[in-house]
Amino acid sequence: MCIRDRLKGKIAMVAASSKGIGFGIALELAKEGAKLSIGSRTELDILEAGKQIENETGTEVLASVLDSSDANSIKNWIDLSLDYFGGIDCLVVNAGGPPPGVFENFSDNDWQSTFDLNLMSAVRMIRGVIPTMRQGGGGSIITITSSSVKEPIDILILSNVMRSGTTSLVKSLSKQLASDGIRLNNLMPGKIDTERLRNNDEFIAKKNGISLEEHKFKITSNIPIKRYGTIEEFGKMGAFLLSEASSYITGSTIAVDGGLIKTVW
Repeated sequence: MCIRDRLKGKIAMVAASSKGIGFGIALELAKEGAKLSIGSRTELDILEAGKQIENETGTEVLASVLDSSDANSIKNWIDLSLDYFGGIDCLVVNAGGPPPGVFENFSDNDWQSTFDLNLMSAVRMIRGVIPTMRQGGGGSIITITSSSVKEPIDILILSNVMRSGTTSLVKSLSKQLASDGIRLNNLMPGKIDTERLRNNDEFIAKKNGISLEEHKFKITSNIPIKRYGTIEEFGKMGAFLLSEASSYITGSTIAVDGGLIKTVW
């Protein structure tokens, strides 16, 4: 049986999916037969993403506004999805990343904003779908974290801390919810070619006083596969973890990084 058959008719919610890795996962899920509820902050962007996915795959897509940092927005997104589809089988917890910078750059407000965006969004989304997944006999959840949970990134102190918290949350819940047939895993992007990565590259190149091309050459030289990944490659791994092809995987933190992470564990 192919993965497409395993996801056919499944209902998947994908947060922050108007572009980047969220869009990559949503598109792959649609290609493999899932119906989608996608959300993002900008209405025009998420509606355009929904139309593109529908046109390319023929699947049913519900596109709506979602602010992952806002509890009411998350609740409204989940309620709308349940009203429209009647249940939820898969969830992708995703949110835009906090700004780059070093420890001294950030105020209490910056830390609180990142807490809401990158940790509490996971708490709220997962908490919101557990009842319907239990009722449906199970489900699969992935959170998009970062390779920084294994090897902290110097300019991403806010992300390092909050995404590590999300990773621990998922590991804890994977044990608690296994008896309900609900699997949870973390997916770590390495250097995936997205707008956020390009912005970070520009920030670092400027900080180091070198050209963007020089910076990218230095980075890719340290990646064993010698290039950035694509959102399509990342999306395929996301679809795998949400499908029954990964039915014996839960509580794991998996890297899609071209071999960049050096740590064994």
